[in-house]
Order: sequence, then structure tokens, then C-alpha cells
Amino acid sequence: KDFWMQLNPKITQNLVSKKEIDKFREKDITGKELDKKIEELKRKRVTDENLQELTAKDIEVLAIKSKMSSGYQMAPQIIKKDVSEKEYTVISENLANLPGVDASVDWERLYVNDGLFRSVLGNVSNTDEGLPRERLDYYLVREYSRNDRVGKSYIEQQYEDVLHGTKKEVRSIADKQGNTIRTETVSEGKSGKNLTLTIDMELQKKVEESIEKILKTYKGSESMLDRAFVVMINPKNGQVLSMAGKKLVEKDGKTEVEDYALGTMTSSYELGSTVKGATILTGFETKAITPGTYFYDAPMKFKGTKEKKSWKDFGNIDDLRALQVSSNVYMFNTALKIAGVDYVRNSSLDIKQEYFDKMRYYFRQFGLGVPTGIDLPNETAGQIGRKDNQPGFLLDFSIGQYDTYTPLQLAQYISTIANGGYRMKPQIIQEIREQTVQKDEIGKVVHSLEPVVLNRVDMKEDYINQVKEGFRRVFQEGDGTGVRAFQKVPYKPAGKTGTAQTVYGGESDIGRNDKGERMKCYNLTLAGYAPYDDPEVAFSVVVPWVINDKSGINSDIGKDVLDAYFELKNKRLNGEATKVDNPKED
Repeated sequence: KDFWMQLNPKITQNLVSKKEIDKFREKDITGKELDKKIEELKRKRVTDENLQELTAKDIEVLAIKSKMSSGYQMAPQIIKKDVSEKEYTVISENLANLPGVDASVDWERLYVNDGLFRSVLGNVSNTDEGLPRERLDYYLVREYSRNDRVGKSYIEQQYEDVLHGTKKEVRSIADKQGNTIRTETVSEGKSGKNLTLTIDMELQKKVEESIEKILKTYKGSESMLDRAFVVMINPKNGQVLSMAGKKLVEKDGKTEVEDYALGTMTSSYELGSTVKGATILTGFETKAITPGTYFYDAPMKFKGTKEKKSWKDFGNIDDLRALQVSSNVYMFNTALKIAGVDYVRNSSLDIKQEYFDKMRYYFRQFGLGVPTGIDLPNETAGQIGRKDNQPGFLLDFSIGQYDTYTPLQLAQYISTIANGGYRMKPQIIQEIREQTVQKDEIGKVVHSLEPVVLNRVDMKEDYINQVKEGFRRVFQEGDGTGVRAFQKVPYKPAGKTGTAQTVYGGESDIGRNDKGERMKCYNLTLAGYAPYDDPEVAFSVVVPWVINDKSGINSDIGKDVLDAYFELKNKRLNGEATKVDNPKED
């Protein structure tokens, strides 16, 4: 209405009569208040028919004016993007007649590789959003403008100070009325830097395809199954080679697949038997057991509880055999010895809090239960089990069915064992490089991120080697729980399978019974590395909320992604070109 009034000043003037103005004055309404009352009355009398008189050209002018008025003083305000060459030329040629207007080339973030790794890359705000409110002061003191585009999540946010560059600095000269009459350049701006990721995008593509394919294959027989995760790391330097997660969601009666790579570090689950290596090593270091210690694997019974047992009675077994066949009872006995308790059938358990703390102390040295240190925001450290820490829960803790951990923590744990006891900081940025003009040109390296050792586990190398031998047997010998998937592969893997009894933790009603209670299910996990005698890749697989604990979905995914890693490696060694298909890239 204000715009129509500006276009039609004579008609607008007659919308309020002199008699009406005099009535306002009789009420002692004068000055600015009188002007305000008159304007309000005029605006109220602009009809819909009047507004219909505005042409398409008028509406366009109004939109531009509105855009120009919505910015901040002395801060650039984008009026139109993606202009044609003709539009750019016309404006540029008439800048002398358009004070305060400029035409320039600006940047726009383009995410290539067909959405790979998309959720971890993060997002950038647009000019309408500008600076995030929760970080406004942080950016303003760093000389950002309120409408600047900045990284607002994950890699974009974490490395904003590297990516954003330096603005061109100008001095504005104004007249007495505050109108800018000219500008002077004080310093030229500088482009931001480029980041080189550690992620192998060809491998990432194959891993994402594998997860999606296998999830869809199993979904028909697994009603609660809706997600799976894979992390692959170079255990020698901590570089993350692949970090993938997929989630099945129902939309308009159809099942769609969403990227959920962030879930590898922001969601946590009971990981089951994959953590038994940490239990054995804790037993070694606390002198509760030694390499070669035997326990008799048979069901255990404590007062007031159901029997606790392995998936099969294994009889008299040592630590290597316990890892190979995934004996729960061996881990229970190890936990009891750590707590200084001798097992007596039908006896009461009395285990103090200090022994929970002791086991967690050693688990955390491998990265289980603490942040991994990855250079991304919003990582979770997992969750400690129920607060009461009843004595029997220490036994559950020893087999990975009490505290929860992330898929990334599982990968860091297995990497630490693979490399001989060094917990490496997971890194997704390899180098920072200078910006280049040519699209296919690579800028010079400004900074290389060196490997970071977070800690050396407080355990003897012989102890770690003993567990590594147990992990080798899991995948390579006899009735090892990973033999079915890995015995015949050429790249000599080692690792540990895992099954955790749990309850559904998702949002869907499909995981609840008629009473609304969460239904029982399993988390299937897998952690390993290859080759076992000189590990170059370590990996974790986590598949939550599976009904059939013997489905093998964890091993199917694990074998698929390890096969992909070594197939790509061999192709590259043989000089065969490999490339990520990217139909969306210009």
C-alpha cells in the first residue's frame, strides 16, 4: 500500500479530507503524531482495487526496493543472483548513474560427487540467514557482516576460518546527509583456502552403495532394521578413509534412503562382543589373568538372577579360544577376577563402583567411552549404562552390553589394537591448499596435518599381540565366528564379531508392542583390520535393531567394504584409472 501511495501522490493526498485533519487537531494531536494518524488513515483507505492497478513491472521494482532496504548499513546486500550476461553488462555500464550499486562475481558452494559424504560436509548459510544468531558475537568481532554466508555445520563450520578468506577493505566517503559519494580501496581481499580430505571418494561411493544395497536386501525380513554404519581408518596415521551411514525412512508410503554418515559419531549403541579384546587386555594389565589363563565355560548362576552363559558351552578354554569362539563366560570370569571375586554358584555378587571405574579407565585408553578427537563438532562420547551399577552389570559391561559407543569409537578401538597400542586422532582433513583460478589446477600446500597420537595404551606390547592373535583366529581358523565371511579372502583380515542383546531405540512404532513397550532385538557389529601382519586399513560395522541375531548382515557389509578397498588398491597399483561417477557435475 505504501508503494501504491508513492506512485499516486495526488490521489493519496485526497484520501483524507481537511475536515478530518481538523478533527485530529481539535483533539490536540499535532506534529509527528498527527502525521502518523493521517498516514494510517490513508493506508487504510487504499483498496484492493487500487492495488490491482500495480503492474508486473511495479511489483518487480517493489521487490528490488524491498531487497535493498532489508540489509544493514554499509554492508553489501545482494539484489539479484544468476544474472544474464546482458544484465551484468547493462548494470556495469551504468554504475556512474547508480550510486551505491555494484556488479561483481560472487561464490556459490557446489557439492559434487552426487551427494557422497553429504551430511558430514555440512551446510553454508544464505544471505537471508546471514550469521547464525547463536554465534553472532563470535563472527562480528572477526569483522564479518551480519548478512555474510558462513559454514553452519560440520566441516563447513569447523573450517570456516580457513575457507572464508579475507574481505576487500574499502573506505566510504559520505556527504553531510550521510550519502556515500565515493569509496576508496584500503586493501584487496583474498580468497579462502581449499581443503583436501582424507576421504577416498571412490571407496566412499562403494561403501555407501554396499550399505544401501544390503539394508534393502535384509529389510523385508527385518521390520525394525532402519540403519547401518561403516567407518574405515588407516590405523597407522588415523586418516579416515570412509565414514558412511544410511537410514531407511518412510515418506508418502515409500521407503527412501537418507545419508546418515553423521550417525557414525553422533549416535551410540551397545556393541556386544567386539569389545571383548578390551576386556581381555584389561584383565592382563590388572593381573586378573595372564596369557594362557583357562576358565571352564559353563552356565553361571547368581542368587536372584537367570543363568548367564555363552551361546554354547565350550568347556575348558584359554583367552585365545575365548576370543575365537566369542565366549561370554570367559569374559564374566575375567570381570570377576578384576573385581577380586571368586565365583560360587548361587552366591550373591558384591562388586563395588571402583571396579566399574577401573574397567572404564582401560576401555577409554582405546577410545571407548571418550571423544575420539575427530576434527568435527557435536561428537558424542557414548552413554554410561544404568546409574545404579548393580554388581551383575559389570559382567554385562565385559561383553559390551552395558555402556554404549559410537561406530567411530569402535573403529578407533580396533585401530589402536591393530597398530600396537597407539590411539590415533581420526582426521578427515589431510591438507590445506591455496586457491587456484583454473578449475582442474591444484594449489600449493599451505599446511599438512600431521598424525596425532592421543595416547599409548598402558599395556605391554606382548599383551596386545596376544589379543591380535585371538582376532586372527576369529577370522581365519576353524570355528571362529568370522570364518564364514573371511576365511577364503586373500587380504588376511583379523577382527571380532559382535552381538548385543538390546531393545529397539528408534522413533518408529514398529519397534513397540501393543503396550507401547520397546521390543527386544540385537545390535550386530564387526570390527577388524587387514592384513593382520601389517594392517593398512581398520574398519567398524554397526547394524542396530536386528531381529535375527544370526542373519550375518554385519559380516556381509564388512566383507563387501573390505573387498572394495583391496579391489581399488589393486586397480591403482596396476595403473587402472578409477573415477567417481558424477552425473550432476558440469
